[in-house]
Amino acid sequence: VAGDIAKVAEFFSFGTNDLTQMTFGYSRDDAEGKFLPQYLDAGILKVSPFQTVDEEGVGRLIKMAVKEGRAARKGLSVGVCGEHGGDPDSIDFFHRVGLNYVSCSPFRVPIARLAAAQAAIKHA
Repeated sequence: VAGDIAKVAEFFSFGTNDLTQMTFGYSRDDAEGKFLPQYLDAGILKVSPFQTVDEEGVGRLIKMAVKEGRAARKGLSVGVCGEHGGDPDSIDFFHRVGLNYVSCSPFRVPIARLAAAQAAIKHA
């Protein structure tokens, strides 16, 4: 599907908050206020998937879409918007899968810029 969309789209922008909710099948508000702390305490999840992108689930979907999209449209611009755009671990992952940009809340911009620079140096 990503390849077909890329044929007519100029860019992909993943809304990682919504993508995380749909992939995991639960609402962020319900999860954070009710069962997510228990999942973290029990070791079911290592970190909140709403804090740091889940590389094996949501991340894998993003990686597949980037690969298929760029196979159909060379130079396709790809990025993310949402809370993950300001998380250093998520930004490192996004760099590794070839995203062009992240978008985040204004107060997270300094962290995002530093994390993006660190990822670029680390993976140069």
